[in-house]
Amino acid sequence: MTNRKSEFMDLVAGKTTVPFLTAAWQHFNGHENDPEDFAQRTIDFVEKWDWDWVKINPRATYHSEIWGSTYDPDEYGPHDPIQKQLSAIIEKPTDVRKIGRIAIEDSPVLQEHLKGATIIGEHFQDRIVVMTLFSPLSVLMQCAGMSLYKGDPIYGSTTDFGIKELILDQPEAAKQALQNITDTYVDYVKALVTPREQGGAGLDGIFFAVTGTASNNYFTKAEFDEFSRPFDMQVLAAAEDKVKVFHTCRMDSHPEWFSDYPISAIHWDQFMRDNPAITEDLGVTPIGGVNFTLFASDGDVSLVKKQLNETLKECDGKPFFLAPSCTIPTPASDESLALLRSARK
Repeated sequence: MTNRKSEFMDLVAGKTTVPFLTAAWQHFNGHENDPEDFAQRTIDFVEKWDWDWVKINPRATYHSEIWGSTYDPDEYGPHDPIQKQLSAIIEKPTDVRKIGRIAIEDSPVLQEHLKGATIIGEHFQDRIVVMTLFSPLSVLMQCAGMSLYKGDPIYGSTTDFGIKELILDQPEAAKQALQNITDTYVDYVKALVTPREQGGAGLDGIFFAVTGTASNNYFTKAEFDEFSRPFDMQVLAAAEDKVKVFHTCRMDSHPEWFSDYPISAIHWDQFMRDNPAITEDLGVTPIGGVNFTLFASDGDVSLVKKQLNETLKECDGKPFFLAPSCTIPTPASDESLALLRSARK
């Protein structure tokens, strides 16, 4: 009987007992705010394609909802699967002092996501299941209604200040807020990976995303090392020896910055400008292989096949995880997903 958990860990360790494992993930627009509905949508999607491991992909806004930002669950942005922002907890830079440590028992949002994660983890005990959470720096910016990707608008946001006013001009206040977010997430991560029989969600680990904060010169390396790295390390440490999948998003996303992070695998978009190929040796097992945009319902299936063939050839004999280069569009092409799923057969 195939043991996909041990196969996953072998790939993390650099072994090729299997050539690769495959997964994909997407948002379930309109089904993201009820934990049981969301869990069932996730289960159905994973079972339909029999993915080898599971990235739980909750609504992107839940991180700032923990601190009080609000969104419209019935209205999504015209280009991204993100709910319309109604209000941001940080309305002006000095509001950064509103960001305190939140206990799980005081947070309906954290409780909701732990419930959904528990349902999904219990269903897929035969494979690795990880929960998505953003870096503390990403969360702080989201709490201020700021884009996590340089130059992208936030649907519904009226924020008229940037990282200079929020963070760089008040570094100590920003760091205190970042620490409070970190402390909240340390407790959350521990609850996610605590066994179900001990009251936790029983997951195998986390999918930790620095979003676009390391990309496209949003922050300098020195700024990132000051305002992200110390807090990232604390959240990752909370997962202890569990799986820690890492993601840095968009163009020029500097995956090399994270070679010394305590992570199990690293995912970046190998098809965007100024990013290295999947064959780049970063000292960590890579994830990727096909441009995520090609999985749109009107995407070019022939290009999916071409990129799959190229990736399999380039990575032959090397441990890697086959996946789209980011979250696939909603809706996605069944034909393209079928090609991805059949690559190992």
